[in-house]
Amino acid sequence: MAEPIPTGVWAHRALYVALTAALLFLRLLPLGSVAGRWPGPDLLLCLTLVWVLRRPDYVPALLIAAVVLLEDLLLMRPPGLWAAMVVLAAEFLRARAALTRELSFAVEWLLVAGVMLAATLGFRLVMALAMLPQASLGQTLVQALATILCYPAVVVASRIAFGVRKPATGETDAYGRRM
Repeated sequence: MAEPIPTGVWAHRALYVALTAALLFLRLLPLGSVAGRWPGPDLLLCLTLVWVLRRPDYVPALLIAAVVLLEDLLLMRPPGLWAAMVVLAAEFLRARAALTRELSFAVEWLLVAGVMLAATLGFRLVMALAMLPQASLGQTLVQALATILCYPAVVVASRIAFGVRKPATGETDAYGRRM
């Protein structure tokens, strides 16, 4: 007999969707008539990777794909390309979530930084192969660096404000499965 998923998981999934909607709303706001010199961090990518490493059951791959595809459509990027890169990055980290539980935060941060850079450069490579216009490499790398530097702040905010933490060694979910 099928048992329902605990309500805490659904609540955190709804919270993830609400947070991504808020981030998209803030990103679409017209906050000035002149573009800034420095590109800002991709907080949606940070939030997604933090939650995937901390609680993989809160953000399933289809939810990530739907949210980032919506972001692609709203920001007029090639539909599905960045969503595919983020899903690949998230699934790569999800497969290593048990391994990263035992690692120090510095090593986790380096792992996530490498994954973020790989996703960004993969996105640029596909855009270049399709001969699509794109921002300069310098601006893209500055945005990637800003995203990497924001990762610890998103980890702290997720832990304090939303209770998203790494499961302890041997901790089980509501079904008795090890997390």
